[in-house]
Amino acid sequence: MRIVVTEFMTLDGVMEAPNEWSFLYWTDEIAKFKLDELMTTDVQLLGRVTYEGFASAWPERTDEAGFADRMNSMPKYVVSKTLKNADWNNSTIINKNVAEEISKLKEQTGSDILVAGSATLVRFLMENDLVDEFRLLTYPIVVGKGKRLFSDGQAASLKLIDTKTYDSGVTLLRYEPDRK
Repeated sequence: MRIVVTEFMTLDGVMEAPNEWSFLYWTDEIAKFKLDELMTTDVQLLGRVTYEGFASAWPERTDEAGFADRMNSMPKYVVSKTLKNADWNNSTIINKNVAEEISKLKEQTGSDILVAGSATLVRFLMENDLVDEFRLLTYPIVVGKGKRLFSDGQAASLKLIDTKTYDSGVTLLRYEPDRK
């Protein structure tokens, strides 16, 4: 299995609170991309903050396309040293030997392991060379403050593998780590 990091991000690299700036640019094409992405994913891997946000929202949602059903039914692994209970359907906490446990997940047969949000977890995955692809939906807005995907001092060499521009000005940038 591959670990795919998927993020909504502003031009200045902010990925925090996308609900405050992404909906202005949302299109049916972006919705289709996100639906297709989720439907071809076998597992979600989340940090505690993102997990708690998703777990408080998704169990109550429904939609005709099946996005909510997929979110609620698929296996979810949450990386946290502080979370005591993971009550959202099919959720498992990883709190020890994190890199080793995630490596074991990657060894399973199947499709992608999707990581959304979860900036701290993404940084950890990068530090341990566990990310296989980045899918960055880059929004044409600068918010000036907020949590950034890549922190100061964090270096990475990436290879562009695909781009797509949507009518709203959002650009999907797909990268793989350049492991030269």
